[in-house]
Amino acid sequence: MPELSLQQALNLALQHACEDDDRVLVFGQDVGTLGGVFRVTDGLKAKFGDRVFDTPLAESAIMGTAVGLAMHGWRPVPEIQFDGFSYPALDQIVNQVARMHYRSRGVLNMPITLRLPSFGGIRAPEHHGESLEALFAHVPGLKVVSPSTPSEGYHLLRQAIADPDPVIFMEPKPRYWQREFFDPSEPVPPVPPGTSRVVRAGKHATLVAWGAMVARCLQVAELAAEDGVELEVVDLRWLKPIDVDGLAASVAKTRRAVVVHEAPLTAGLGAEVSALVTERCFGDLRAPVQRVTGFDVPYPSGALEDEYLPSADRILTAVQTTLEYRRG
Repeated sequence: MPELSLQQALNLALQHACEDDDRVLVFGQDVGTLGGVFRVTDGLKAKFGDRVFDTPLAESAIMGTAVGLAMHGWRPVPEIQFDGFSYPALDQIVNQVARMHYRSRGVLNMPITLRLPSFGGIRAPEHHGESLEALFAHVPGLKVVSPSTPSEGYHLLRQAIADPDPVIFMEPKPRYWQREFFDPSEPVPPVPPGTSRVVRAGKHATLVAWGAMVARCLQVAELAAEDGVELEVVDLRWLKPIDVDGLAASVAKTRRAVVVHEAPLTAGLGAEVSALVTERCFGDLRAPVQRVTGFDVPYPSGALEDEYLPSADRILTAVQTTLEYRRG
């Protein structure tokens, strides 16, 4: 069983997708000859020739090209080099990619998988550490997913490329070098979109996270266990559609919930998760849902990154708050 990094697992998923379906095309700035900034597409051009190609630095053109290709029966897998670079492409993503199937009354499909290196944690300059999941999840017609481990990255990317609907695939940049033993050739039962997973069982409170924050929450669970507190960690995985039943099952058991994400607090996806949990589990909750997030400021420079991202101490404080809460 090989040990693969997330970067290697995503590369293998793209390779296998290209092998299995001649309609799959991989393109974006520097994805061909260079193999991508994070080398996720390394070696693919040598194997698949013109099906893997470089584009100009023009994000709106990248997504406009994807729309045209999808309309003609291809399965485009474009990459926008960093999350913060996707803003110029929002017109195409929101008004074309997300709406074309609806606008054409089902005649045209948009089987586009936008690969988007996302989130912070690599001390990069401005526009290289955004968290745009709430923006994309708000748009009808888009699916949004973020893996947290190499095996999840492989299987979720294969699933996203095979999906007939457009998928925003948000790759947690600081986890590209995380390694895991798993066998990509081993059959895995298909997981429907909108399915979360419990990565650590517990009974005192539920931590809900996605992307790189799953590993942070597992670290917090280990620290809490030293004091006898058993935290359940849920990897949301699909940020749209959200696994409401899975969330409700976990929170009904623990009766407390803390949502953790890197994006700013106001109107972040944690607000949607909190509302869903409250609607489904109001009678079970023993405390209000807590949120631990980034701050309502632009993403800071690398020197201040650790102050911005949810830390173990901040998450533990939220856990303590929810455990100590008493109804009046």
